[in-house]
Amino acid sequence: MPARDPEPPEPASRRGSRSSRGHESRSGREDALSTRNWEQPPDDLAQEVAAHVAVDCGWGRLIFGQTFDDREALLEVMLQEEDQRRDIALYLRDPHVLVSLAPDELFIDPSYTYRLWFHRYRPAREPIRGVVVRKMQTEEDAEATNRIYHRNHMVPADPETMWSNQLTPTFTYLVAEDGDSGEVIGTVTGVDHPFAFNDPEGGSSLWCLAVDPQAQKPGVGEALVRTLAERFQARARSYMDLSVMHDNTAAIRLYEKLGFERVPVFCVKRKNPINEPLFTPAPPDEELNPYAQLIVDEARRRGITVRVIDAEGGFFALAHGGREVVTRESLSEMTTAVAMSYCDDKRVTRRLLEQSGLTVPRGRLASGDDGDASFLDRVGEVVVKPARGEQGRGVTVGVRDAETLRHAVAEAWGHCPEALLEECIEGEDLRIVVIDHEVVAAAVRRPAQVVGTGSRPIRELVDKQSRRRAAATGGEARIPLDVHTAQVVADAGYALDDVLAEGETLQVRRTANLHTGGTIHDVTAQLHPDLAQAAVHASRTLDIPVVGLDFLVPAVDGPEYVIIEANERPGLANHEPQPTAQRFIDLLFPQTRQVERS
Repeated sequence: MPARDPEPPEPASRRGSRSSRGHESRSGREDALSTRNWEQPPDDLAQEVAAHVAVDCGWGRLIFGQTFDDREALLEVMLQEEDQRRDIALYLRDPHVLVSLAPDELFIDPSYTYRLWFHRYRPAREPIRGVVVRKMQTEEDAEATNRIYHRNHMVPADPETMWSNQLTPTFTYLVAEDGDSGEVIGTVTGVDHPFAFNDPEGGSSLWCLAVDPQAQKPGVGEALVRTLAERFQARARSYMDLSVMHDNTAAIRLYEKLGFERVPVFCVKRKNPINEPLFTPAPPDEELNPYAQLIVDEARRRGITVRVIDAEGGFFALAHGGREVVTRESLSEMTTAVAMSYCDDKRVTRRLLEQSGLTVPRGRLASGDDGDASFLDRVGEVVVKPARGEQGRGVTVGVRDAETLRHAVAEAWGHCPEALLEECIEGEDLRIVVIDHEVVAAAVRRPAQVVGTGSRPIRELVDKQSRRRAAATGGEARIPLDVHTAQVVADAGYALDDVLAEGETLQVRRTANLHTGGTIHDVTAQLHPDLAQAAVHASRTLDIPVVGLDFLVPAVDGPEYVIIEANERPGLANHEPQPTAQRFIDLLFPQTRQVERS
């Protein structure tokens, strides 16, 4: 049980009066300021509440509507919302009346409010293993929190504001760590209402629950919610509220499992560009993949017209100022057919980069004869891959014997008439994105892995992790249960039906390709200048304006490298929070750059 936090001083007006801290009345109705629809709240409740309270969360303000006795004053505060922020007004008296005062500016948020009554809450019978939940302790925790916001497409928060807030009793910032790696993989924010506005009900609320989409430990969200609830329960608070989008079925399922109930509380927000999808209908027949959608969203934010040509293929046209550019995700008309051909054929890519003085691994074109085996003997271990292709199809990593080599070459030939043999280089799989010959993002990619529970077979762990990755990427990433997965598992000494020990981590794919369940971790800030220089040199050699370059490096903060591939259509959505989509639109429509940053 966490230590009891200090209570705010009890107002004199509440001493000796009836309790109004949110418990159910005998009539079965909660006697609460936040859940009643009223014009004049009871004096013994309203007189204790601070006036006109809005607390800054870094991503916007929480505006407590029950602290306003004048709708005009509340409207004035809401219209002071800052650019690129999302204010939320809740616990409003007659929210529809407030919206009617400025229908062009305000809308009722399509979310549900759920409440957990602490006198009904029961802790978990067993702790969630492998997940450590703790308070925010350093400014690095605040930055990690923001990274998770970005990865979940949430409005980022100012780290300094978060850090200042967590020093006050009003805010509780919790982070969840992977118990094995120590990496921050989840976050939640709590607001204590008595400290925020002297709430006579003794309420609290939960905000910004977010789990890293690449987290491999199950139960992170539940662990965060339970820990926050138990901290507020230890402060003798009455309840904890949260707001959740009406169609977020996974989150609603979790909250109802923990005992949350729907209450008639509504949120009102501003009609700003961030909230636009909530109050405007989606364009018809658009089901773009995440890589296309990220670019389309950025274009629309800048007033650029979007015309979807083929949603399934990711083709769309962007128009602004009488000029139109057709793109397929990050591949635009500005990439010439010649530059695309350079990247499409890995043999050509190798030759051009090597001729320009860049380092590539030793390699040869597979011939299917003794020459392949001789090359394998010379380098010791090879990667076999089709000369043309993408998304890791037909690639075999870690070939060490002639028989495996023969099968790997045959598989590569099944995807392309020509295959490459390359020396297998140990190191981190590093993707560097270069746009307009400037490094915009760098990330380390890691192969898919699962974590044992001590009870579930590896096959089930792979399937569950695959579904988790698919949900986090809009269906783009899945772990195939194929012969390659079975072989990697077998090489580690297991079969797919074996049970992995609790907490044990097992890699189940050799390659770090995101489409086969790999994960990606931003390292832009740690990138060595020599690696950045090599990436820019490569983009100029290939004469390509947008490219994803695949490196193998001993360390991202060191100068050594080999370049193994160049991708003419890199997935920009994989590199948030780096501004890949912004720089891509800057490239296509430089005249909108100042508009976007102003």
